[in-house]
Amino acid sequence: MSFQAYLDAVEAKTGKTPRAIVDEAIARGYDDASVKAGVIIQWLADDYGLGRGHAMAIVHVIKKGPVIDPKHVNSGGTHSDPSTVLWLDGIATKP
Repeated sequence: MSFQAYLDAVEAKTGKTPRAIVDEAIARGYDDASVKAGVIIQWLADDYGLGRGHAMAIVHVIKKGPVIDPKHVNSGGTHSDPSTVLWLDGIATKP
């Protein structure tokens, strides 16, 4: 499953765009470097019913932004994505 597919699945499961969830996390202070991934994963499980894999995709965006390593772009591998920039604004508006 590509990184983008994880984010799209989060939207399908929660009804919220990845950007909305990231904005909520930032409002909670989860973007602070001192906040561990486990805290965010627990919040996403409790509030949204997300499993670890989907939660880790959100953690990545919270902590590192929407850019992924170019080695994953069109790699043909399991996590191959078409771009280094992840789309956070929802499936319906994806270019």
